[in-house]
Amino acid sequence: MSAFQPLHRNFLAALGAATLVALAGCGSSNSPMTTPANAPTGASFVTGTDAPMASVTSFSVVLEGISATNSSGTSVSLLSGTPTVDFARFNGLNTLLDMNDVPAGSYSSVTITLGSATIGYLNTTTGAAPTIMTEPATLTSTTVTVPLSTPLVVATNASPVGIHLDFKLAKSIEVDSNGQITGMVNPTFDVSTVTTSDPDAYIDEFTTAVVSVNTSAQSFVIQGPHGRQFTVNVNGQTAWDGNASLSQLTSSSIVQISGQLDKTDATIDADEVAILSQQGFMASGQVTYVSPMSGPASSFDLYVRGLLPTTTGLSLGQIAQVNLTGSEKYSIYWMHNPLTQFLFNQSELVAGQDVAVGGPASGASNAQSVSVHRMVLRDWGFVGTVVPGSENDSGRSFQIQVNGFAGALIPQTVTVYLTGETQFRKGWSGMSDITDGAKVRVVGVLLKDPSSGQTVLVGHYVDDMSN
Repeated sequence: MSAFQPLHRNFLAALGAATLVALAGCGSSNSPMTTPANAPTGASFVTGTDAPMASVTSFSVVLEGISATNSSGTSVSLLSGTPTVDFARFNGLNTLLDMNDVPAGSYSSVTITLGSATIGYLNTTTGAAPTIMTEPATLTSTTVTVPLSTPLVVATNASPVGIHLDFKLAKSIEVDSNGQITGMVNPTFDVSTVTTSDPDAYIDEFTTAVVSVNTSAQSFVIQGPHGRQFTVNVNGQTAWDGNASLSQLTSSSIVQISGQLDKTDATIDADEVAILSQQGFMASGQVTYVSPMSGPASSFDLYVRGLLPTTTGLSLGQIAQVNLTGSEKYSIYWMHNPLTQFLFNQSELVAGQDVAVGGPASGASNAQSVSVHRMVLRDWGFVGTVVPGSENDSGRSFQIQVNGFAGALIPQTVTVYLTGETQFRKGWSGMSDITDGAKVRVVGVLLKDPSSGQTVLVGHYVDDMSN
């Protein structure tokens, strides 16, 4: 029996379930309606996720507009700004992009307008660290209109409502008969309405800077995209990673939070808070190479998917080298037991892990020599196929062969362990649905078994990816 198996039962059961929402865009392909000063409005938000194409590291596109249209043909903008969103970044998780007040009414369709886009993919050479290749994408259509099966009904003095965008990456990016990316993209979205209590409205990962702290009110203010500020509420049930607390937050803190929008206002009720940096700099993404490959690592390569601020020597979509001294503080998001340090430390780094690193901005001026003070291991979605005969109902485990981009980083078979908090989605309800050769996505934390050295995955979500 692996030494990891009893550990996951006893100490990882507290790992909370998660889903991700990648929110996007604003504006409209139509002329957005101008709201009269006294017109009634209500709160509306947009969430989104992706069904990823595992061989692709990124699909970054400018969202020039997202608008909702009513039965009279009048369109209103749902979000502000024209952000660039990487639809491969949030693999099986949800994040909040923005929230706005829009005119009260019933909206029957959503129009998404896209601008310039790029595709990034992993280039591997035997015996060398992987590199990232990027090429322009050609969109077959820049405007996608999706009718809503359930109308988006916005009302005054009511709970916020929103839409959930599911970008079908695997169905959108075209490949030739040999499986090679052609550069053509046929944008394919599923769009649905959600309320604050729906699973697709849960915020699994929202990484942002702290603006101010109010300890007496048990809250703090964060800076969201497009300059909007959100109030985050905490209470006795809010879990803090690494023994942190509200009193430790300052205007130099960068945090990751999970939770949901409050039903009565536009604030966020936090279930989990992690301090990613106390010194104003954070980068996140996939570990692509660890040096040396055994023993305490002296450095690792990080494929940068998230970055705050964007004014250092790093840039999104590049690979940066992070140097380690052994003095870094390690933690695992959603896990608060002291044995976290046993499962994730300088000797337990492995290619494929999703991590956030934090430290002073001065330590990130050179992308080939980044110094950090904090390391946080986080959830990510790993797509693969179930190894025949590996299903163990009593042990709640099975094995997968990871595919595509992540598979290039993790060529070996991975054992998946499930906890009492694991949730099955996309039509699956339990272990009995997992069959030989099934295509699956496991959203969870990737770990190195400290006893055997084998790569294992503790799942928060298990998704049927056959469709």
